[in-house]
Amino acid sequence: MTEERIQRLNELARKYRAEGLTEEELAERATLREEYLESFRRSLTAHLDTIYFVDEQGNQEKLRKKGE
Repeated sequence: MTEERIQRLNELARKYRAEGLTEEELAERATLREEYLESFRRSLTAHLDTIYFVDEQGNQEKLRKKGE
């Protein structure tokens, strides 16, 4: 997600709190929110994929998803 789109999302959030949004702006905000959350999830997943646990013997074990 680009910085401009994040700024637009913040602008819509401020406007929503101050005066409210039109139906078009509400739809735009919902789209931008979903895009932001997807970007955040991808970033967090990529970060977690680089984490390893080291046991007492020095063996590295990759972080696994719950249920694996």
